[in-house]
Amino acid sequence: MRTLLVTALLATALAAPASAASTPTIVTPSDVHWTAGTGPFTGAQVAVIFGDPAKSGPYVIRLQLPDGAKFGPHFHGDVENVTVLQGTLLVGVGDAADPSKMISLPAGSFVSVPIGVHHYAMAKGDTIIQIHGMGPASMTMVKP
Repeated sequence: MRTLLVTALLATALAAPASAASTPTIVTPSDVHWTAGTGPFTGAQVAVIFGDPAKSGPYVIRLQLPDGAKFGPHFHGDVENVTVLQGTLLVGVGDAADPSKMISLPAGSFVSVPIGVHHYAMAKGDTIIQIHGMGPASMTMVKP
């Protein structure tokens, strides 16, 4: 199946005029380069899969979160689209983290958080999430 998909993508790319916009981006697991997270991502491993979340345009990143990793109440200046690839992500909406109000999102789940919605999250087990959106991405912590 993967070979068929790659062949179809390459055939389409070869048939189109050569340009950066018409070249497919293909990332295999061995291509993913993890780096230590900083700021709100301290303790996580981060990989930029596509684009640049700091610039205008589409981006895709992955976060590898250890069991119990938490993101306190925060919001984004762009729509945050999250797919859970491994483990479980617990999410809640509001200005204060309340574990009793968190929803459990197992691997395969997807959530889209609109601009400005206050929310919080926590990893249950070793968890990998993929986030995509239109940059520049931003994350602002809610002040208590």
